[in-house]
Amino acid sequence: MEGVTPHETTAAAPRPLWRRITGSTWFHLIAAFVVVGALLSFVAKPYSVPSGSMEQTLEPGDRVLVNRLAYVGSAPTTGDIVVFDADETWGPDGSADDGPLKSVLRWVGEVTGFGPSGPHTLIKRVIAGPGQTVSCCDAEGRMLVDGVPLDEPYIFEDFPFTAGSLDCTTAPVSLRCLPEVTVPAGSYLMLGDHRAASADGAMSCRSPGTDPASCWRWALRDQIVGKAAVILWPVDRWTGL
Repeated sequence: MEGVTPHETTAAAPRPLWRRITGSTWFHLIAAFVVVGALLSFVAKPYSVPSGSMEQTLEPGDRVLVNRLAYVGSAPTTGDIVVFDADETWGPDGSADDGPLKSVLRWVGEVTGFGPSGPHTLIKRVIAGPGQTVSCCDAEGRMLVDGVPLDEPYIFEDFPFTAGSLDCTTAPVSLRCLPEVTVPAGSYLMLGDHRAASADGAMSCRSPGTDPASCWRWALRDQIVGKAAVILWPVDRWTGL
């Protein structure tokens, strides 16, 4: 009777290089960063509300999710809440005072929405777009766009206005009053919901003696990051915008 043939062991074939690379922890980590970066750059981005200029719609410290695709093939419209990168007409961006720690915290804030955001990124409400004519006020103290009064139930603590005693014809004039202006091409007029406490596009026009032709500040179309879609944090303020 023949003996049992011993089991012959064979060395396993080495895995292809591409499988060794794609199966590594470092590859998964890098891929995750690439995916997150792509989402933040092209789809959605968290943003930390830095001030009270949008109270009570948004509170300081709220974290909102910004839809970066909202205006692909379309344009912002009156009433939209928009995040945009402000240019030098809105004042210093504050980045010159950033030390190493603040720079790191700002980067973390840009990525996560927790901590400081961009050096001069603002969130305001769109009042009018290119070619539209804006003025204030009608007899009831309402903002006019192309001669039509806006319904703005979101306004919190507007400037005082009383027809006949403190309006656009009295002395002194109500600070709510603004000179008529046509929004330039590629630009948007942004105001805060906390109208009397917002450093917005019309702030300089409310000061006596300012030049009505040059007092306005605009958000430019290519500076718009996206449309604020939802409040993410704190949890008890979860809501769509």
